[in-house]
Amino acid sequence: MAKMAGFFICLLVISLDLAAGLCGLEAEMAQNKVRHLKMWIFECKSPSEEAFKFGIAAAGLLILAHIITNLLGCCMGLCSQDHHKSYANRQITTGLLLLSWVILVIGVSLLAIGTLANRKDRASCGMNHRHMLSLGGILCFVHGLFSIAYYVFATSGTH
Repeated sequence: MAKMAGFFICLLVISLDLAAGLCGLEAEMAQNKVRHLKMWIFECKSPSEEAFKFGIAAAGLLILAHIITNLLGCCMGLCSQDHHKSYANRQITTGLLLLSWVILVIGVSLLAIGTLANRKDRASCGMNHRHMLSLGGILCFVHGLFSIAYYVFATSGTH
C-alpha cells in the first residue's frame, strides 16, 4: 500500500513539474507572438497577457510541486528518525534536496522576470528579457527529475 502511495505521489509531482514546464514554454511562444523591436540589449514591445498568465501558472505549479515533494519527502523520510538508513543515503538525500531548492530558486526567478516583463502596466521599452520563460520552463522539467530522485531516496527504507 505504501509503495502504491509513493508511486502516485511521484506521478503527481512529475505531472505538476511537466505542466509547469509546458506553461513556461507556452508563455515564451505567446511572448514571441507580440510585435517587438530589438536594439542590442534593449527592446520595445507590447506586453502579452497570455504570456503573463502562462508565466504565473508555471511559477505556481513549480512551487506547488516543490512544496508537495518537500513536505511528503521530509515527513516520510529525511526528517524521520530512521536510524537504519546508511550515511551515504542521507548524504545523497540531502544533496538532492539542496539541488532541488537551487533549481526552484533559479527557475522561479527566471519565470518571474519573464512574467513581469509582460505586465499590462509595463513600460513599452526596457531590458531584453527574451528566453527567460523558456529557460524557466526547462528548469521545471529538471526540477521534476531531482524532486523524484529526492523523494525516492528520502523514503527508501522507511516502509
